[in-house]
Amino acid sequence: MDTTEFSGHTSREFNEELEALRSKVLEMGGIVERQIEGAVDSVVKGDSDLGLEIAARILALRAPTAVDLRLILAVIKIITDLERMGDEAKRVGIIGSHLASIERPANSYREVKNLGAQVKVMVRGALDSFARGDEQAAARVKKLDRGIDEEFDAVSRQSVTYMLEDPRTISRVLDVMWVVRALERIGDHAKNVCEHV
Repeated sequence: MDTTEFSGHTSREFNEELEALRSKVLEMGGIVERQIEGAVDSVVKGDSDLGLEIAARILALRAPTAVDLRLILAVIKIITDLERMGDEAKRVGIIGSHLASIERPANSYREVKNLGAQVKVMVRGALDSFARGDEQAAARVKKLDRGIDEEFDAVSRQSVTYMLEDPRTISRVLDVMWVVRALERIGDHAKNVCEHV
């Protein structure tokens, strides 16, 4: 995607509005990346409305071409996925604050850290592919979701084993399972972003 001329318009003002829309989506993506980082570390701050106002204004005031309209509609879908990522990051942060108040396991939640790192790579890749309009990069990033799903399944199986071996861990392990489920969902939303690209 050429960041200066989306479809060869003669209207520089319209192209500037489209570029502003793209920039706002990337800004929102940066916020979501920081939310995920913070959620994994149990510090969450939400912002889900960024970019929607500009998209609505462009649709209301301009007559976008088919290419531009596809970009705007993709952006609206991406914003929705970013909002869902923020919701999941918030959920992780809330559970993380509870986990911080109880005894930590010997592995210090290594499974959360590992899965969180994979998810952050995927989100960053999805946003980068959007920023560059690189559908090949988006296809490569989309494939990372399989690894996240496999890691989620492995953590789920391991969690059941922990609970069976020591019923006193059930509450903590269930919280960890909710965290890794939220991280897996963030990966799903990053995959959606890649599909929109």
